[in-house]
Amino acid sequence: MNKVGKAILNYLIKGLLIVVPIAVSIFIVVWAVTTVDSWLNVNNILGVNPSTGESRNIPGLGLLTVLALILLAGIFVTNLVTEPMYNWFQRIMQRLPLLNFIYSSIKDLTEAFVGDEKKFNHPVLVEVEGGLKKIGFLTQNDLHKLNLPEEVAVYFPLSYSFAGQLCIVRRDKVTDLHMTAADAMKLVVSGGVSGL
Repeated sequence: MNKVGKAILNYLIKGLLIVVPIAVSIFIVVWAVTTVDSWLNVNNILGVNPSTGESRNIPGLGLLTVLALILLAGIFVTNLVTEPMYNWFQRIMQRLPLLNFIYSSIKDLTEAFVGDEKKFNHPVLVEVEGGLKKIGFLTQNDLHKLNLPEEVAVYFPLSYSFAGQLCIVRRDKVTDLHMTAADAMKLVVSGGVSGL
């Protein structure tokens, strides 16, 4: 390949590295906004534009409505819901097996990333077979209930995915990483290309 061809290929690759992340980010934001808008169909509340005969459309109004509802729910729970009310709600949920399973799974996953009781806040390095080491998050430090006093539970997120794998490993194979949980997650999810 001649110099001109190599230069063009080089420019194409560099252009892709700039354009693709920006385009995908914009696509995801636009998709999220239009999806939420279409689900809620809030724009129909605004009435019809007399000149066109179509419903008035304000892009992002549905997403803004969802964010406002979440904010109001947070204010309500923080200021008005007491511990007995919360415990009563939990008891009701436990009596509904299928709904309780879905609710508790989503609640635990949400609390793993945000809230007062973040679960993925202790990054560790785990030595596995043959000297291989994996980055994970210590999620349970005490497994006496499983009759595994010398073991701990470590969650290993997968690169470029929200999925992961929970492993039970020996405590002496786990070393604390001296980095923030956010940096460790970024390092793992990016496949090791960012976060340091």
